[in-house]
Amino acid sequence: MPDSPLLVVGLGNPGREYASTRHNVGWMALDELARRASADAWKKKFSGEWTRGTLGGRACVFLRPETFMNESGRSVQPAAAFFHVEPRDIVVLHDELDLPFGEVRLKLSGGHAGHNGLRSLLQHLGTPDFARVRVGIGRPPAGFRGEVADFVLSAFDGVERASVPDVVAKAAACVERVIAVGLERAMNEANTRPKERERAGSSRRAHPVAGVMPG
Repeated sequence: MPDSPLLVVGLGNPGREYASTRHNVGWMALDELARRASADAWKKKFSGEWTRGTLGGRACVFLRPETFMNESGRSVQPAAAFFHVEPRDIVVLHDELDLPFGEVRLKLSGGHAGHNGLRSLLQHLGTPDFARVRVGIGRPPAGFRGEVADFVLSAFDGVERASVPDVVAKAAACVERVIAVGLERAMNEANTRPKERERAGSSRRAHPVAGVMPG
């Protein structure tokens, strides 16, 4: 087991008014992971709140920046330095406009695509080489009155709200898979669409010796 913990970060905004908004789905998933890890009580430090626990035998530090989204890196960088965590051992949970609501994808490195939380992390960490669990919130629907910023800071609608616990569980499970099988395999699993997985499964059944892994 690595000496340093896995630093798991949930992006969001502090304050009651933001608690149930689309932009805070990263915080929601982080809370679920802390629960699964039987984490200690949350403590104040690093311009946020943090706790620690164990997932799949891996020591984890869970961090909830309270700097507001566009200053998230100001919390993550000192936490990573304090716990001696390299960027590749950082997993960030965040909302993703470019994925339909409910879809969860896993990515290593890349840009920020306009996400201010990721933008801040890139600036403060000095590298894009950290893992991201991208939790789809979709784009504003036709007829939405307001800017994209208004949409991400709005609450999930009634239909979405009923599915949020399942989406949060899916995001938490994605982090658990990173720990269980490693980042590369977890990315293959998370980023393969159901129909592709079904086809890969059929191929394995038809060719049991060759055994094609989904990718």
